[in-house]
Amino acid sequence: MAFALKGVAYITGAGSGIGQYAAYSLARQGVRSFALLDRNPVTTTVFQLKTISPDISVKEIELDVAKEAAVNDSVTQTVKEFGRIDYAVNNAGIGGSIKTTDQIDWDDFERVLAVNTTGVWLCQRAQIRQMLKQEKRSNSERSYRGSIVNTASMYGTLGPSLNVPSTAYCTSKHAVVGLTRADAIAFAPRGIKINAICPGYVATPLVMNSMNQGDVMNNERAKVPLQRLATMEEIGDCIAFLSSEASSYMIGSSMVVDGGFTIQ
Repeated sequence: MAFALKGVAYITGAGSGIGQYAAYSLARQGVRSFALLDRNPVTTTVFQLKTISPDISVKEIELDVAKEAAVNDSVTQTVKEFGRIDYAVNNAGIGGSIKTTDQIDWDDFERVLAVNTTGVWLCQRAQIRQMLKQEKRSNSERSYRGSIVNTASMYGTLGPSLNVPSTAYCTSKHAVVGLTRADAIAFAPRGIKINAICPGYVATPLVMNSMNQGDVMNNERAKVPLQRLATMEEIGDCIAFLSSEASSYMIGSSMVVDGGFTIQ
């Protein structure tokens, strides 16, 4: 895929997993300026980006997406460094407890929503406010003031398996899909493109570790028609597509990338 992306990317949860590989995919398509945000170090991501192209510039920002002031400041820092934000990827998230409603504690439920839902909303609000101040990168009708991709989940489109009763996670990701649709409608006429990606089971370090702890994830993998997990690169490439002008007529979509899990 070649989308010839130019501009500035802002990626939360960029220190590992999908956020990390979203950065790599955007870099391979031409992005050379990155704000990488995570609660943990992004050292590995920065190193790999430099191997893709030594002229890549990176602003590293430690960020808890559930903190309003910190989110607003991170956007301010990014714009001060690079002048604008063209591609935002709101990817930071947590899994929470694998429990049903009668088992889960209030604190645990609220913590998952604070990061996965409120955190996405806080980031998206700050990004929209900035994007409304900047012009499109070109006069093409396929160009936007900015593009936002929110990481939801296939469990933002259906209920969780009986084997994986992740009530809080499922609730939070359904909310991300709703937020994406609401804001996509509101801001498409104003030149901002907003979509969500809904990955299925992905071979992240966390998932691979859980597969070594018992049969649950192996049983879930067996339900995937492709009979394998997605690679992080595959999800990153889909995020790059949603960020690009190749997806210019996609507004408020929930792009499911699950190996066929949800169509059974």
